Amino acid sequence: MNCERPNLPAVGNGAKVQDTVGIGRRRFMAAAAVVAAGAARVAVGRDFGADAPPQRYPDQDLITLDPRFNKYKLGNTPIQRLYHSKEMLWAEGPAWNGVGRYLLWSDIPNDRQLRWLEEDGHVSVFRQPAGYSNGNTFDWHGRQISCQHGPRKVVRYEHNGSVSVLAESYDGKSLNAPNDAVVHPNGDIWFTDPGYGSLMNYEGHRAETGSVQPYQKESIYRIDGQSGKLHKVADDIHKPNGLCFSPDYKLLYVADTGASHYPDAPRNIRVWDVVDDKSLKRGREFASMKLDGFDKVGFADGIRADEDGNIWASAGWVGDGYDGVHVFAPDGVRIGQILLPEICSNVCFGGTNMNRLFMTGSQSLYAVYVETRGATARA
Repeated sequence: MNCERPNLPAVGNGAKVQDTVGIGRRRFMAAAAVVAAGAARVAVGRDFGADAPPQRYPDQDLITLDPRFNKYKLGNTPIQRLYHSKEMLWAEGPAWNGVGRYLLWSDIPNDRQLRWLEEDGHVSVFRQPAGYSNGNTFDWHGRQISCQHGPRKVVRYEHNGSVSVLAESYDGKSLNAPNDAVVHPNGDIWFTDPGYGSLMNYEGHRAETGSVQPYQKESIYRIDGQSGKLHKVADDIHKPNGLCFSPDYKLLYVADTGASHYPDAPRNIRVWDVVDDKSLKRGREFASMKLDGFDKVGFADGIRADEDGNIWASAGWVGDGYDGVHVFAPDGVRIGQILLPEICSNVCFGGTNMNRLFMTGSQSLYAVYVETRGATARA
C-alpha cells in the first residue's frame, strides 16, 4: 500500500487508549483493564461475520510491544478473515504461488488441500486425498513441495502432474511424519520431522510403536538438491516444527513444540548457524514463547522471516490476548502481536507485492497487509 504510515499509539506502558468509541463495552473494559495493568494487549472479542460492523482504524488487534514494530504496522488496513468453514478442522501449511496468484493450504484431518484465489477470493478443494499433508512450499521452479503425515514422506508435485518422493526413510528406518519444509536457493530442501501425524489417527496413521518418537529420534533434515541424498542436520531439539531461514540464509530458525509430549521441554524458537549451506552448528534459544502477563506459555508453530530479519511466528494454546502471531526482532525481542480469535497454526507472506501476511487458524484463513515483505519474494 502506497501511503504514509501515521504514528500509531501503543496501548499500555502509560499510553492512553484511543478510538474506543463504538468498539463495544467488552473491548472498552478490556482495554481499560490492560492499561491499568501496564500491558500492551487487549482481549480478542471481535466479530468477523458477514454482518459485523466495519473495523475502526487503526486495527486495535495489531499490537505494538516495542517501538520497532510501528515500522511494519499499517494504520489504515484491517485484519481480514478471508475464509471460514465449520467443515474445515485444522488449517495448516499455507504457501503462496506467485504465478497462479493463489494461496494453498492443508486441512489435515480432512486429508485435503484448499486454494484461495487472489483475483476473486474463490476457495475450492485443490487436492484430495493429499496424504494428510501438513506443511507446503514451492521450490525455485514453482513446483509444490508437501510434507505428508499419512505415508510419512516429503513429495514434490511435478509440472506434468506426476508425484516424486523426495524423502521417506533415514538410516534404514521410516521417517516419523514430516511436518514443514523450506527451500534453499541452491535447490536443497530442509524439513522437520516431529512425528505428530504418526501419534494419532486424526492427522495420519498412529504408529503401533508405543513411543512419542514413532519411528526414530525427532530431527531436522536436508535433502540435497543435486544428489537427492537425505542428511540429518540436527536432533538437539525435542520436536522440531515450523522452520525458516534468515534473509541471507546464514541462520535457520525452528519452533520447538516438544512440550506437547516432553514435560520438561522448553516452549521456544531455536536458531542455528548455517555452515557452508549444508550443516548446522551452535544451536541455541532465539526466543521464548513466554509472554508477560500470562501464567500459561503457548507454542510457536509455523514461522517466517521478513526482509529485515524479523521472525513472524504463529502462536496459540493460551487464549485471548495471546493467540495469533508474535513478531520477534532479529535480537529475539518480541516487538508486536497480531491477535486472532482462534489458535494460529502457521503463516506465510504472499500477495502481489509479498507484503500480505496469510495466517491459518483453527477453522479459518486470515490475512493482513504489513509494511514489509517476505524474506524470499518468489513464487
